[in-house]
Amino acid sequence: MCAVCPSKAAARWLAGLAIVASAATAQEPVRLYAAGSLRSVMLELGAAFEATEGIKLAPVFGASGLLRERIERGEPVDVFASADMDHPQRLAAAGRSYKAVPFAYNRLCALVSPRIEVTSATLLDRILDPAVKLGMSTPLADPSGDYAVQLFERAEQVRAGAYATLMQKGRRLTGGPDSPPPPKDRSVYAALVSSGEADIFLTYCTNALQAQQEILGLRVVQVPEGLAVSATYGLAVMRNARLHTARFAEFVLSRQGQEILARHGFTPVSK
Repeated sequence: MCAVCPSKAAARWLAGLAIVASAATAQEPVRLYAAGSLRSVMLELGAAFEATEGIKLAPVFGASGLLRERIERGEPVDVFASADMDHPQRLAAAGRSYKAVPFAYNRLCALVSPRIEVTSATLLDRILDPAVKLGMSTPLADPSGDYAVQLFERAEQVRAGAYATLMQKGRRLTGGPDSPPPPKDRSVYAALVSSGEADIFLTYCTNALQAQQEILGLRVVQVPEGLAVSATYGLAVMRNARLHTARFAEFVLSRQGQEILARHGFTPVSK
């Protein structure tokens, strides 16, 4: 089986790109804008892609909504990897990119301080507790915040008044235009929970697991079925991208690329 061949659906998407661009040399890196939750996996994907194709990756990480705005302002980029489908689809609708496709799945988890007693069954009670500091990312700017709002909407179906309470008490600690930059080579979520800025932080399960590995005592609690929110990550190739960009998109969607995503806790779109 070909390790770097995409799935049939991905192959059709790649064939349909028909990118018209100047020829690229191996010295020209693929300019990638990617969601912050993809940092570790994209660095590994970039290293594997360079080993396979001889082409480097030049990544920029941040909140997907803020990255989309930078692309709309004309910053040069070849590939956009978002933590949702909405932001890359908006670029496609505006004619800035080709059609976006899913390339991985994630879900929300609760990253919990060792000071807080909570289980999946009691999660809603604890995040509604006035004494518990609830952390989240910034909606609209960061898809993680949008997914948290979806969780609040589901909570309203379980308990009347929960949506308004959670929207008011949720602390927007990351992903906004005025949020402090995350620490280098360290999980911002681990830092926020361990410092007491949040007792419970709603973030992607991949982020929560990484934070747990960094700070002894942090716990990852699964969101119960009635509140569970999944995340679909979207990949878009810009219309002004260089010719070799499609090769990186193909690599992400290949069996090897999908296996790398799986090792980092993402659910692959092709198996």
